[in-house]
Amino acid sequence: MSAVWDVIALVFPYAIAFTIPLLITSLGGLFSERSGVVNIGLEGFMVIGSFVAAFTIKLLEPVAPGWAVWIGLLAAVAAGILFSFLHSFACVTLNANQVISGTAINMIAGALTVYLARTITGSGNITIVRGVARTDLPLLKDIPVLGPLLFTNTYASTWIVLAILLASWFVLYRTPFGLRLRACGEHPHAADAAGINVYRTRYIAVAVSGGFAALGGAAILVTYSGEFNGSVAGLGFLALAALIFGKWKPLGILGATFFFGFAATVANVSQVIPFFKSLTERFPFTMPLGLKAFPYLITLIALVLFSKTTQAPRASGQPYDKGQR
Repeated sequence: MSAVWDVIALVFPYAIAFTIPLLITSLGGLFSERSGVVNIGLEGFMVIGSFVAAFTIKLLEPVAPGWAVWIGLLAAVAAGILFSFLHSFACVTLNANQVISGTAINMIAGALTVYLARTITGSGNITIVRGVARTDLPLLKDIPVLGPLLFTNTYASTWIVLAILLASWFVLYRTPFGLRLRACGEHPHAADAAGINVYRTRYIAVAVSGGFAALGGAAILVTYSGEFNGSVAGLGFLALAALIFGKWKPLGILGATFFFGFAATVANVSQVIPFFKSLTERFPFTMPLGLKAFPYLITLIALVLFSKTTQAPRASGQPYDKGQR
């Protein structure tokens, strides 16, 4: 039993660090899709956020090392919001196909950031010296069981994102704006008849989506990555899967992202877990590949099992035309 606890204590902090970028990115997708706009471009927004944060932090580290990381995170959010207007203009104003627009966002973001990074550094990579430091929370770290898991060796960004999660739930389900946003994703013409500006609401939702996803990309950079290399390893698409698996609800997304984050962490740290290490030694050709594919196989299985019980917002993916009913 003690061996199992040691493995959980070892894996849990890394699972949390991996879950947080997925969580905030999925929350971004939640706002967009709840308003009726499918956002396949979450991956691209994450790349934009990672690049802008890396560039900003690299620029400010020599002059303001204490503030560079936090300014970089804010710059990433601002860049994601600005970049999101490409998607909202195409989908909301021009009634373009939302899947194609999101795919274009992914392609543009990857190409543009790699080009700029190569122009700046010559290599395409931007490395930062300092990220968000791990800390122990006083008093809370001494709580039995939960203390070592949740409040020891933790990032400040983790608690910021969890606060955003609670705020998102409150906004969506306890405020007039949240009611209007959800109405636009379910019955936009009825919402329009009730005096809600569907176009403006969807623009705001996509902007929130871009800002949150960019924050997710920046969170990867300042926690466990430390380097921009033009990719976020498909985490934007994994965040979309978590959004579906979580049934387009904030608390459901929390559970789904932790599930995927824990699966991915087990695959990444398997070499230091005796059970998986022994299996790798016995099956040196199949186990490493199987462990790398493990989180994605789990994602596919979860989507297959729960796809029939999940229901997207009714108007999600459907362009809104004020003149048509």
